[in-house]
Amino acid sequence: MFGLIVFATIVAAIVIYEVLKLIRRPSLPLPPGPRPWPIVGNLPQVGRAPHRGLTALAQTYGPLMHLRFGATDVVVAASASVAEQFLKVHDTNFCNRPLNFKTTYLTYNKQDLIFAPYGPRWRLLRKISALHMFSGKAVDHFSQLRQEEVERLIRNLARSESEAVNLGQLLNVHITNTLTRIMIGRRLFNDNDSCDHRANEFKSMVVELMVLLGASNIGDFIPILNWLDLQGVKAQTKNLHKWFDVFLTSILKEHKISRNEQQQDFLSAILSHKETPEEGGELLEPEIKAIFAFMKHNDMLIAGTDTSSSTIEWAIAELIRNPQIMVKVQQELNIVVGRDRLVTELDLPYLSYLQAVVKETLRLHPPTPISLPRIAEESCEIFGYRIPKGATLLVNIWAIGRDPREWLNPLEFKPERFLPNSEKASIDVKGNSFEVIPFGAGRRMCVGVSLGLKLVQLLVATLAHTFDWELENGNDPKKLNMDEAFGITLQRAEPLFAHPRPRLSQHVYSSLSSSLLEI
Repeated sequence: MFGLIVFATIVAAIVIYEVLKLIRRPSLPLPPGPRPWPIVGNLPQVGRAPHRGLTALAQTYGPLMHLRFGATDVVVAASASVAEQFLKVHDTNFCNRPLNFKTTYLTYNKQDLIFAPYGPRWRLLRKISALHMFSGKAVDHFSQLRQEEVERLIRNLARSESEAVNLGQLLNVHITNTLTRIMIGRRLFNDNDSCDHRANEFKSMVVELMVLLGASNIGDFIPILNWLDLQGVKAQTKNLHKWFDVFLTSILKEHKISRNEQQQDFLSAILSHKETPEEGGELLEPEIKAIFAFMKHNDMLIAGTDTSSSTIEWAIAELIRNPQIMVKVQQELNIVVGRDRLVTELDLPYLSYLQAVVKETLRLHPPTPISLPRIAEESCEIFGYRIPKGATLLVNIWAIGRDPREWLNPLEFKPERFLPNSEKASIDVKGNSFEVIPFGAGRRMCVGVSLGLKLVQLLVATLAHTFDWELENGNDPKKLNMDEAFGITLQRAEPLFAHPRPRLSQHVYSSLSSSLLEI
């Protein structure tokens, strides 16, 4: 009798539990997605190149997917219309970012612009950055400085005609010097450093950081394993943070000693910036370090160099691989600029084909193939599906730019698709057209998009204008390796080595040698 009562109680409990599940079950389903594996979820299905793995999954499950990364809900947007829902219609619900050990530790406990919680302090950081670094007035103020650094780069390339140059490395040094002159009032490398161990070390550190930020850490998704640090992520993060902290501390110390009232670089501006208590008060040293250390995603120091230099390297590689397009670029430059002077930023509005080349490069080779993650503050509905509270949002920018539903022959490098009177002529790359969003969109998009675009356009135009490019060892341009190496930024798997052959009047190059003084 007792056993019967126990059995009946168990059955009743099961029935009640199932009824309660039905009552509490959400009226809307989760987005479709592959069945997760035990414990690790869908992580193995994403693979070592997440932008490609997620694109392949989207071909089966659609442009709005639900995945499980360990214990974490993840939603993936892989089309322009889905991305627009998240980054425009529901932007306020996705204004914060999920935090992990890497981002918290490297940002001095979330005191930067990228990972700081959305709110008054974040708005203050963005306001200061926009005002002193990225406003139209600030960008125009530093135009002469950028031109000087371009001339220095061309002078160094002209000296290297007899040997193939590592273009990505030279561009990395050039953009680093350009940005550090804007940010701290001095160059980080001298001309003689462009090919020595200092430049190589800096580039290695940048790449290591980008790979670290782009890599999945199993401890982030399976908390029970976090303390083991199975992949050595915590140790690697601490070593990188120590390097950056020493570097940034020395810069701040030197700058405070040497600065004067006439200096107009970004660091001088934020060191002297005062805010009222209502606005959060003046910036503290950890916040200043965090701004410099982690505004790299907004075309500041680290990824400013990494994203810009890699985009320019991809553009020149595509022009070398497609000589008929290079001819069109150079013909336009010959008409607008001629062969007796260098390109300047004032020429850029008149170079419509060059601008189309840059847009096409950003479409095919976005600097960040997957957006920095965001997190759902509350549950919401997207296209009839439930997005649970706390879910991590990933936007597959790489897949959106190659979506065959949006682009005819999406894998072909074809700048003509962006020319005036073409079907995609109205598309911009500043977060307003969701078919191409290399800098993101919404409130948390890249704050440095205007400066970044200007740098990329000027450098691509200048390199195509001043030199003809030949691959080392007479290699066939059609066989140029265009494979990718995935990190948080999209690098080339193999660096681009090419011979720069001067194509302008000789006096242009000789005048550079005599006019440039050490700065």
